[in-house]
Amino acid sequence: MANRIRELRYEKRITQLQLSIVLGVTQETISAYEHNRHLPSLTALIKMSEIFDASLDYIIGLSDVRHIMAQSDNLTDVEQKTTLLNYYRKLGSRNKEKLIAYAQGLSDSEKE
Repeated sequence: MANRIRELRYEKRITQLQLSIVLGVTQETISAYEHNRHLPSLTALIKMSEIFDASLDYIIGLSDVRHIMAQSDNLTDVEQKTTLLNYYRKLGSRNKEKLIAYAQGLSDSEKE
């Protein structure tokens, strides 16, 4: 994951400081992400996905398919229109936070 974040940041020609401001974290936190000393929150990952136009799976190294749309090529028209990301993008910041918290709760409950 660390190398992907650094690579994407270099590609966009933004500094650690610039990325930290957008994500609402410190520059030291970005450095920690890039050196595998700290993992980004789900909120930070979603913001990075939007900034870098890259899928979450790509950012965290689970996929070599970078673009979100490339992954949706296998979806039906209905599935593409109803993806969680599409709903997320339509929400205001407060409701985005609620959706993330809800998704994290569902994910945590699956582990039990």
